[in-house]
Amino acid sequence: MKKFIESFVNVWKIEELKNKILVTLGILLVYRFGSQVTLPGIDSTKLQSLSNQTEGGIGWLINVFTGGAFSEASIFALGIMPYISASIVVQLMGIAIPYLQKLQKDGESGRKTINQITRWLTIAITLVQGPGYIFNLKQTLPAEAFVNPDFFTFFPLFGSVLIIVSGTIFAMWLGERITEKGIGNGISLLIMVGILARMPEAFMQEFASAMTKGGPMKIIIEVIIWLLVIIATILLVMALRKVQVQYARRSVSGDFESDSMDDNRQFIPLKLNSAGVMPIIFAQAIMFIPAALAGLSKSDTALSISNMFKDPFGLVYNVVFALLIVIFTYFYTAITVPTNKMADDLKRSGGFIPGIKPGAETGDFLDKLMSLITFPGSLFLALIAVFPAVIHGLLDVQGAWAYFYGGTSLIIMVGVAIDTIQQINSYLLNKHYDGLMKSGKNRKAVA
Repeated sequence: MKKFIESFVNVWKIEELKNKILVTLGILLVYRFGSQVTLPGIDSTKLQSLSNQTEGGIGWLINVFTGGAFSEASIFALGIMPYISASIVVQLMGIAIPYLQKLQKDGESGRKTINQITRWLTIAITLVQGPGYIFNLKQTLPAEAFVNPDFFTFFPLFGSVLIIVSGTIFAMWLGERITEKGIGNGISLLIMVGILARMPEAFMQEFASAMTKGGPMKIIIEVIIWLLVIIATILLVMALRKVQVQYARRSVSGDFESDSMDDNRQFIPLKLNSAGVMPIIFAQAIMFIPAALAGLSKSDTALSISNMFKDPFGLVYNVVFALLIVIFTYFYTAITVPTNKMADDLKRSGGFIPGIKPGAETGDFLDKLMSLITFPGSLFLALIAVFPAVIHGLLDVQGAWAYFYGGTSLIIMVGVAIDTIQQINSYLLNKHYDGLMKSGKNRKAVA
């Protein structure tokens, strides 16, 4: 604890780091404030039916990513979901479109162009989803929820869509400002803060329920299990397979040059879960489709299928969900981990993996190794994703709190927290390193 307090004090001694943290906290506060501002013309006390719609399925996923703004009919109702969708689309199109492939290889200039494409695509997606969200309000909310009786006439409707689009653009801008001026990845932090904002209410509901059903021991057991799941998730996020690499070093001795390979070793870090949370997001979106299609039919079979895929704690739902996560983990890893490019870069830099020929053979070796480590990683990811259903069934944990035992919420929180802490730690290490360099120069000057 003493070391933690000392590290915390050291953070505030670094002026640049302190300013970055304050900027980040200020922007997050603005985002959370905007999430509570309801669209003009809607009574915020009449939104219970909209909240009920987000208890499961794709509605729950959107509500998590927006920090509850979706169920509050907020000006940030869509949050940064359109930006995430645009980023995924651009990333996937980069596999097939030569122009995007060229931009990916152009360094900083190419990255800026890709970011600009992503921004414009975000606006286009929001222009489609905005009217869809307003139409959903019309179908979901009671008539008395709309203060303005002419809410769905052209000008009020146009104004509401414009506010939602502007809200998404503003949220995207806030995220980029955090990345540029603050600490951590801005978009990821906006998502994490939205998730954390829903945690206290969910825990208090579970606490009240547990005290009536099993007393203090039940809530203690639940908290212990929750902490163990967090530890397991940290292990999943941090787990690496280090592939030893050696580099031929040119050394000069008299009139001769020779190759030296001793003490010139590095590692290629291959993550156990290179796909991150994306397979869960893909699988969650796909799980919405069977229920939607089955809902179009009036037959008993279709109704049964619809009910199975609407129950996020059901057996069939979670078995299919886990299988999709395994499949998407392999798919996303294959498109985001360029083993052939890694092998080419290694060859150009004069490096090689001991026992493996540089070039194509190295690429095949890395590809095979990624397939081997992705399998346990995908199973572990699937297990964490379906664990909320397990804990819900075993301990009768309330749904809102059970979601924090795994899935998208927990992995995003752990991943973003680790990334942010690592960035803060790098500032501390750099400050320490600069201090050593300065004292070293002073000692040399005195000598």
